[in-house]
Amino acid sequence: MASKEKTELRLDKYLADMGVETRSKVGKLIRKGAVTVNGEMVRNAAAKVNTKTDVVKVAGQTVTHTTYFYYMLNKPQGVITSTEKGPTPTVMDVLVEAGIDCPAFAELAPVGRLDKDTEGLLLITNDGGLNHRLLSPNSHVDKLYYAEVDGEVTEEDIKAFEKGMNLGDFTSKPAKLVVKESAPGRAKTLVTISEGKFHQIKRMFEKCGKEVTFLKRLKMGTLELDPTLEPGEFRELTKEEIENVVLLRKSTI
Repeated sequence: MASKEKTELRLDKYLADMGVETRSKVGKLIRKGAVTVNGEMVRNAAAKVNTKTDVVKVAGQTVTHTTYFYYMLNKPQGVITSTEKGPTPTVMDVLVEAGIDCPAFAELAPVGRLDKDTEGLLLITNDGGLNHRLLSPNSHVDKLYYAEVDGEVTEEDIKAFEKGMNLGDFTSKPAKLVVKESAPGRAKTLVTISEGKFHQIKRMFEKCGKEVTFLKRLKMGTLELDPTLEPGEFRELTKEEIENVVLLRKSTI
């Protein structure tokens, strides 16, 4: 169930939610007299503002309030990461089937993408600023994957991942490869990358002569896949999770 929109918020929360600054820094701006509400200077961070009717400005610039929604989806295999309708089911179809009730559903979009046959953590939100920030070429948000591989993963493979690989159309940044379990002809691994190029992990293993047979994203930045979510299930982010992902929007990654 989606969060109900609040029409009355503390002034410092209003500004922090909109990415002006962190809440502590917003408080300093307010105390310095840089914030006005309906043309009147307000120095009390706890002052209430109406998100629908009040006009809030920081240093003369209007800060419009938008309600953001954040969802964690355990993406199943067989669906594409898209908002466009087509012959193949999308992650948005999965949300509808799972019973999502969001007043801004038409504005929601996945942050980044997972291949059709890859499952796991997918963040879906209408926070366009966060989406842009996390996908920026200058952003380096670590992403952790669990990968099952046909072939023996060697120390040479681990070093090749650490060094980065020339995959033809691009050279990957250094990645971390950890072998969790190994058996003759196969391995269970954890891979951490800071990019998300098309089929990147599969291509890196192929470069080492291995084939990925199963791939699942477990973590993106500080956000970890809820182990209680089955493929195709979703939930809203907790308050703490939202605060952590919003910090990514405000900070230099």
